[in-house]
Amino acid sequence: MAYAITQTCCNDASCVSVCPVNCIHPTPDEPEFGTTDMLFIDPQTCIDCGACADACPVDAVFPVDRLSGSDSVFTELNRQHFEAHPADNAWAAPRFPRSLPEPVAAPRVAVVGTGPAAGYTVQSLLRSTDAEITLLDRSPVPGGLIRYGVAPDHPSTKRIGDSFAVGYRHPRVRMHLGVEVGRDISHAELAAHHHAVVYAVGAAGSRSLGVPGEELPGSIPATTFVGWCNGRPDIPAGAIDLSAERAVVVGNGNVALDVARMLLTDPDELAKTGIADHALAALRGSKVREVVLLGRRGPEQAAYTRPEFLALRRLRGARIVVDEHGGVAGDIAAAAPGSVAGLLHGLPVEPVDWTFPPAEGKRLVLRFGSAPTEALGDQHVRAVRVGDDVHGTRDIRTGLLVRSIGSRGVPVPGLPFDPDTGVIPNSGGRVERGTYVVGWAKRGATGGIGANRTCAEETVDALLGDAAAGRLPAPARGAKEFARLLRGRTANRAGTPPRSVSA
Repeated sequence: MAYAITQTCCNDASCVSVCPVNCIHPTPDEPEFGTTDMLFIDPQTCIDCGACADACPVDAVFPVDRLSGSDSVFTELNRQHFEAHPADNAWAAPRFPRSLPEPVAAPRVAVVGTGPAAGYTVQSLLRSTDAEITLLDRSPVPGGLIRYGVAPDHPSTKRIGDSFAVGYRHPRVRMHLGVEVGRDISHAELAAHHHAVVYAVGAAGSRSLGVPGEELPGSIPATTFVGWCNGRPDIPAGAIDLSAERAVVVGNGNVALDVARMLLTDPDELAKTGIADHALAALRGSKVREVVLLGRRGPEQAAYTRPEFLALRRLRGARIVVDEHGGVAGDIAAAAPGSVAGLLHGLPVEPVDWTFPPAEGKRLVLRFGSAPTEALGDQHVRAVRVGDDVHGTRDIRTGLLVRSIGSRGVPVPGLPFDPDTGVIPNSGGRVERGTYVVGWAKRGATGGIGANRTCAEETVDALLGDAAAGRLPAPARGAKEFARLLRGRTANRAGTPPRSVSA
């Protein structure tokens, strides 16, 4: 018997480092690590020790004899991976985290953000140094992307936040919530109280479709919808209008699947999750019974991962169909079983007449080879005009348009910013003397939660290298002065004052 990795894999490679026989791939040393959907266990090499299951922060690893029903497909996925990518189970050269030499004093480091990139940064700093860490977040509640960007019906994925919370409660960590750089404090003031500042601010902006009408009421970014489901404080409870029978989601990545799944799932099932009360109440009264996913390219170029799509196929109470146009049926039939398009094998492929309202019952429609050219409406979205190479343009009636085409970073006052890439320009995490960046703000909005682990290790390595070389500026003021500065700066601000937390 062997173990297998399943749908909730976060790719952070905690399992790789504890495997005694190096049977989990791709490892962080292998080129496929940055692009893989998930990690895989070689069933021919696994010795059934269970160390990987114990180490997994999201409970994604199980013995294959415990996988049943729809989960049993992951036994085959793990096996197929090694048929296509034979593993070399020889050990790579060991890597040890950088530590500071004896004469170098532990730095005082500020980390801006409390999402996964910040969490891995804090873990790395605590493990490698005696650094005193100041955490800041503009939100009154910590967690960032894990709390507000992961769909509430993915509790296992959210569980990785528990490991970060342990670090946030460490005696050498002080957390200040409800504090925003550029509003409550400047970057220069933050740097004056710390040896180093690490920005883990993510990608708070949404990419634009660049089509007329996309700013009409009823057109929203997918991040707004998911944040609304999670009770994000800056999104009003009444922000989402669910009075239309059809919703159109532009994009077919994992977040687009999240939106479709939440709209079509039985609210009684959602009530068992951590969904916000206002979102659950709205979904109970929702009139949406059809969701259309628009993909600009063909089924082989779909952006969702295999684990997420396989999970979607388990959606109860809703049909999943592929809109037949442009020869998509032939593309699917010719697709290899292990390919992205092959995931659609067995789904009905049928023409959809968009001139009629949705049929009775719930349905998810995958429409490939279509790009929106305009959102139509006067005071509210009433239709989306799409173009394709076969039919020219056609209108799909809808009252809810969700734009799920990716996120991008936004400028941080006092720091450089590249508007073309949406990142803070950096070299291996270094921005300027004493200033660093990690996560999506560093590399762009690519990679899942686990990708931030190696990203954080690179940035912390750069920071500690600068500390060892004496390149970090000495702070002019101390931690107590910083706390007093924050209290004085925000004491008269309207709304909830910032909350400081220490162990």
